[in-house]
Amino acid sequence: MGSHTVRYDGGMAFIGEGGSGHAVVMDASTAAGGRGRGPTPVELLLSAIGGCTGMDVISILQKMKTPASALTITVDVERSSSHPKALRRVHLLYRIDGELPEENARRAIDLSLTKYCSVAGSLAEAVELRWDLELGSS
Repeated sequence: MGSHTVRYDGGMAFIGEGGSGHAVVMDASTAAGGRGRGPTPVELLLSAIGGCTGMDVISILQKMKTPASALTITVDVERSSSHPKALRRVHLLYRIDGELPEENARRAIDLSLTKYCSVAGSLAEAVELRWDLELGSS
């Protein structure tokens, strides 16, 4: 994966750039002294777990020959009240549309969270991860 660089960009903003060459601006809210130019680091972490597991679930369902027509993952978090306000619990709600058996969706999610998603694997020791599934058709 290579090196990742995070560079100060004035105020409370930072620009992170990975080995892929893609950059992302992080900033604090105006109430916290920033200008709100981008997501906060915690928001990026929550997007990362959603994106990581989402990519896995889509891939696994395709390999099962039961692809999803749509996938939305809502990530809710419970944090400690005192600093560093660490994440305590993360709840992932998977909303999957398509003509697929529920058992395939559940198996894909389980495989993602227990075997393939490196973000979930990195958080699993420190954070309680829970998930639910809502299936629709389209």
